[in-house]
Amino acid sequence: MGRRIAIVEDEPAIRENYAVVLRRQGYDVHTYTNRPQALAAFQTRLPELVLLDIGLEDEVEGGFDLCRDIRAMSHYLPIIFLTARDSEFDTVSGLRLGADDYLNKDISMPHLLARIAALFRRVDALRIPASNDSLIERGSLTIDSNRLTITWKAITVDLTLTEFWIVYALARYPGHVKQREQLMQEANVQVDDSTITSHIKRIRKKFLTIDPKFSAIETIYGMGYRWKSEDGQ
Repeated sequence: MGRRIAIVEDEPAIRENYAVVLRRQGYDVHTYTNRPQALAAFQTRLPELVLLDIGLEDEVEGGFDLCRDIRAMSHYLPIIFLTARDSEFDTVSGLRLGADDYLNKDISMPHLLARIAALFRRVDALRIPASNDSLIERGSLTIDSNRLTITWKAITVDLTLTEFWIVYALARYPGHVKQREQLMQEANVQVDDSTITSHIKRIRKKFLTIDPKFSAIETIYGMGYRWKSEDGQ
Protein backbone atom coordinates (compact mmCIF):
# COMPACT_ATOMS: atom_id res chain seq x y z
CA MET A 1 0.00 0.00 0.00
CA GLY A 2 1.27 3.48 -0.86
CA ARG A 3 1.66 6.47 1.36
CA ARG A 4 -1.36 7.50 3.38
CA ILE A 5 -3.11 10.69 2.22
CA ALA A 6 -6.14 12.26 3.87
CA ILE A 7 -8.58 14.40 1.89
CA VAL A 8 -10.84 16.66 3.97
CA GLU A 9 -13.46 18.08 1.61
CA ASP A 10 -17.22 18.45 2.06
CA GLU A 11 -18.19 18.37 -1.65
CA PRO A 12 -18.64 14.66 -2.51
CA ALA A 13 -17.89 14.95 -6.24
CA ILE A 14 -14.70 16.95 -5.70
CA ARG A 15 -13.59 14.70 -2.85
CA GLU A 16 -14.03 11.53 -4.86
CA ASN A 17 -12.43 12.99 -7.96
CA TYR A 18 -9.22 13.69 -6.06
CA ALA A 19 -9.42 10.33 -4.31
CA VAL A 20 -9.73 8.38 -7.56
CA VAL A 21 -6.76 10.14 -9.16
CA LEU A 22 -4.55 9.68 -6.09
CA ARG A 23 -5.46 6.01 -5.72
CA ARG A 24 -4.52 5.44 -9.34
CA GLN A 25 -1.09 6.81 -8.40
CA GLY A 26 -0.81 4.14 -5.72
CA TYR A 27 -1.60 6.27 -2.68
CA ASP A 28 -3.60 4.96 0.28
CA VAL A 29 -6.38 7.57 0.35
CA HIS A 30 -8.81 8.23 3.22
CA THR A 31 -11.57 10.82 2.84
CA TYR A 32 -13.43 12.93 5.41
CA THR A 33 -16.30 15.37 5.04
CA ASN A 34 -15.87 17.57 8.13
CA ARG A 35 -13.41 18.63 10.82
CA PRO A 36 -14.68 16.48 13.76
CA GLN A 37 -14.64 13.34 11.62
CA ALA A 38 -11.11 13.98 10.36
CA LEU A 39 -9.79 15.03 13.76
CA ALA A 40 -11.11 11.88 15.42
CA ALA A 41 -9.38 9.75 12.78
CA PHE A 42 -6.11 11.69 13.05
CA GLN A 43 -6.05 11.27 16.82
CA THR A 44 -6.05 7.53 16.23
CA ARG A 45 -3.56 7.56 13.36
CA LEU A 46 -2.02 10.47 11.51
CA PRO A 47 -1.87 10.38 7.71
CA GLU A 48 1.38 11.18 5.87
CA LEU A 49 -0.12 14.18 4.02
CA VAL A 50 -3.37 16.14 4.23
CA LEU A 51 -5.31 17.87 1.43
CA LEU A 52 -7.61 20.32 3.12
CA ASP A 53 -10.41 22.70 2.16
CA ILE A 54 -11.20 25.75 4.30
CA GLY A 55 -15.01 25.65 4.45
CA LEU A 56 -16.19 22.31 5.84
CA GLU A 57 -19.96 21.82 6.04
CA ASP A 58 -21.30 24.33 8.60
CA GLU A 59 -17.82 25.49 9.67
CA VAL A 60 -16.84 28.38 7.43
CA GLU A 61 -13.22 28.18 8.59
CA GLY A 62 -13.17 24.57 9.76
CA GLY A 63 -10.11 23.85 7.64
CA PHE A 64 -8.13 26.56 9.40
CA ASP A 65 -9.07 25.09 12.78
CA LEU A 66 -8.14 21.58 11.62
CA CYS A 67 -4.80 22.82 10.30
CA ARG A 68 -4.05 24.27 13.73
CA ASP A 69 -5.01 20.95 15.35
CA ILE A 70 -2.78 18.96 12.98
CA ARG A 71 0.20 21.22 13.60
CA ALA A 72 -0.21 20.64 17.34
CA MET A 73 0.10 16.89 16.64
CA SER A 74 2.96 17.06 14.14
CA HIS A 75 5.31 19.84 13.06
CA TYR A 76 6.42 18.06 9.88
CA LEU A 77 3.28 16.42 8.45
CA PRO A 78 2.71 18.04 5.01
CA ILE A 79 -0.51 20.05 4.77
CA ILE A 80 -1.84 21.46 1.48
CA PHE A 81 -4.83 23.78 1.41
CA LEU A 82 -6.76 23.05 -1.78
CA THR A 83 -9.57 25.56 -1.96
CA ALA A 84 -11.60 27.85 -4.19
CA ARG A 85 -10.97 30.70 -1.74
CA ASP A 86 -8.02 32.55 -3.22
CA SER A 87 -8.05 35.88 -1.42
CA GLU A 88 -4.77 37.18 -0.05
CA PHE A 89 -6.23 37.14 3.48
CA ASP A 90 -7.14 33.45 3.25
CA THR A 91 -3.77 32.55 1.75
CA VAL A 92 -1.88 34.38 4.48
CA SER A 93 -4.09 32.84 7.16
CA GLY A 94 -3.52 29.31 5.89
CA LEU A 95 0.24 29.69 5.66
CA ARG A 96 0.50 31.35 9.05
CA LEU A 97 -1.29 28.38 10.58
CA GLY A 98 1.47 26.12 9.29
CA ALA A 99 0.28 24.84 5.91
CA ASP A 100 3.07 23.82 3.53
CA ASP A 101 1.20 25.04 0.49
CA TYR A 102 -1.96 26.89 -0.52
CA LEU A 103 -3.35 25.98 -3.92
CA ASN A 104 -6.45 26.93 -5.87
CA LYS A 105 -8.76 24.14 -7.00
CA ASP A 106 -8.11 25.25 -10.58
CA ILE A 107 -4.64 23.68 -10.36
CA SER A 108 -4.20 20.84 -12.86
CA MET A 109 -3.95 17.26 -11.62
CA PRO A 110 -0.37 16.83 -12.93
CA HIS A 111 0.70 19.93 -11.01
CA LEU A 112 -1.10 18.78 -7.85
CA LEU A 113 0.54 15.35 -8.10
CA ALA A 114 3.91 17.05 -8.56
CA ARG A 115 3.37 19.14 -5.42
CA ILE A 116 2.42 16.08 -3.40
CA ALA A 117 5.45 14.15 -4.66
CA ALA A 118 7.72 17.12 -3.89
CA LEU A 119 6.48 17.35 -0.31
CA PHE A 120 7.03 13.64 0.22
CA ARG A 121 10.49 14.04 -1.30
CA ARG A 122 11.25 16.85 1.14
CA VAL A 123 10.11 14.75 4.11
CA ASP A 124 12.23 11.81 2.96
CA ALA A 125 15.26 13.93 2.13
CA LEU A 126 15.31 15.53 5.56
CA ARG A 127 16.24 12.11 6.95
CA ILE A 128 19.43 11.81 4.88
CA PRO A 129 22.61 13.93 4.79
CA ALA A 130 22.82 16.74 2.25
CA SER A 131 24.67 16.02 -0.99
CA ASN A 132 27.15 18.54 -2.39
CA ASP A 133 25.72 17.88 -5.86
CA SER A 134 22.38 19.34 -4.79
CA LEU A 135 23.73 22.47 -3.08
CA ILE A 136 23.65 26.02 -4.44
CA GLU A 137 25.57 28.58 -2.40
CA ARG A 138 25.16 32.35 -2.74
CA GLY A 139 27.11 33.99 0.06
CA SER A 140 25.10 33.47 3.25
CA LEU A 141 22.45 31.53 1.33
CA THR A 142 22.55 27.75 0.86
CA ILE A 143 19.90 25.95 -1.18
CA ASP A 144 19.57 22.17 -1.12
CA SER A 145 17.46 21.29 -4.15
CA ASN A 146 17.11 17.62 -3.13
CA ARG A 147 15.98 18.27 0.41
CA LEU A 148 14.02 21.37 -0.67
CA THR A 149 15.52 23.36 2.18
CA ILE A 150 17.13 26.78 2.43
CA THR A 151 19.45 28.19 5.06
CA TRP A 152 20.64 31.74 5.66
CA LYS A 153 23.81 32.12 7.72
CA ALA A 154 23.52 28.40 8.54
CA ILE A 155 20.02 28.83 10.00
CA THR A 156 17.11 27.05 8.31
CA VAL A 157 14.50 29.36 6.78
CA ASP A 158 11.07 27.83 7.37
CA LEU A 159 9.64 28.19 3.86
CA THR A 160 6.59 26.61 2.28
CA LEU A 161 7.08 24.66 -0.93
CA THR A 162 5.88 27.61 -3.02
CA GLU A 163 8.21 29.97 -1.19
CA PHE A 164 11.14 27.59 -1.66
CA TRP A 165 10.73 27.56 -5.44
CA ILE A 166 10.38 31.35 -5.60
CA VAL A 167 13.67 31.83 -3.71
CA TYR A 168 15.28 29.11 -5.83
CA ALA A 169 14.18 30.86 -9.03
CA LEU A 170 15.56 34.19 -7.85
CA ALA A 171 18.84 32.99 -6.34
CA ARG A 172 19.75 30.59 -9.11
CA TYR A 173 20.70 33.54 -11.33
CA PRO A 174 21.61 36.51 -9.10
CA GLY A 175 21.03 39.88 -10.71
CA HIS A 176 18.52 38.55 -13.25
CA VAL A 177 15.07 40.09 -12.96
CA LYS A 178 12.25 37.56 -12.69
CA GLN A 179 8.79 38.71 -13.69
CA ARG A 180 5.85 37.58 -11.61
CA GLU A 181 4.73 35.26 -14.43
CA GLN A 182 8.13 33.58 -14.43
CA LEU A 183 8.00 33.06 -10.68
CA MET A 184 4.57 31.47 -11.05
CA GLN A 185 5.97 29.08 -13.66
CA GLU A 186 8.93 28.19 -11.45
CA ALA A 187 6.65 27.53 -8.47
CA ASN A 188 3.97 25.72 -10.52
CA VAL A 189 1.18 27.96 -9.25
CA GLN A 190 -1.36 30.12 -11.03
CA VAL A 191 -2.21 33.13 -8.89
CA ASP A 192 -2.66 36.84 -9.40
CA ASP A 193 0.12 39.39 -9.11
CA SER A 194 -0.92 40.47 -5.63
CA THR A 195 -0.54 36.91 -4.34
CA ILE A 196 3.03 36.70 -5.68
CA THR A 197 3.66 40.03 -3.94
CA SER A 198 2.31 38.53 -0.72
CA HIS A 199 4.61 35.52 -1.08
CA ILE A 200 7.59 37.83 -1.51
CA LYS A 201 6.59 39.81 1.60
CA ARG A 202 6.34 36.63 3.67
CA ILE A 203 9.67 35.35 2.34
CA ARG A 204 11.41 38.61 3.24
CA LYS A 205 9.86 38.54 6.71
CA LYS A 206 11.16 35.04 7.33
CA PHE A 207 14.69 36.00 6.29
CA LEU A 208 14.49 39.21 8.35
CA THR A 209 13.57 37.18 11.43
CA ILE A 210 16.97 35.49 11.07
CA ASP A 211 18.88 38.53 9.86
CA PRO A 212 17.42 42.03 10.41
CA LYS A 213 19.80 43.36 7.74
CA PHE A 214 18.58 40.98 5.03
CA SER A 215 18.09 42.81 1.72
CA ALA A 216 18.90 40.22 -0.95
CA ILE A 217 15.45 40.21 -2.57
CA GLU A 218 15.11 43.43 -4.53
CA THR A 219 11.91 44.78 -6.07
CA ILE A 220 12.39 46.17 -9.57
CA TYR A 221 9.26 48.28 -9.93
CA GLY A 222 7.22 47.59 -13.02
CA MET A 223 9.28 44.51 -13.84
CA GLY A 224 9.56 41.99 -11.01
CA TYR A 225 12.17 40.85 -8.50
CA ARG A 226 15.79 39.84 -8.43
CA TRP A 227 18.27 38.28 -6.03
CA LYS A 228 20.98 40.75 -5.12
CA SER A 229 24.28 39.18 -4.09
CA GLU A 230 25.95 40.34 -0.91
CA ASP A 231 28.46 42.40 -2.84
CA GLY A 232 25.53 44.38 -4.24
CA GLN A 233 25.46 42.77 -7.68
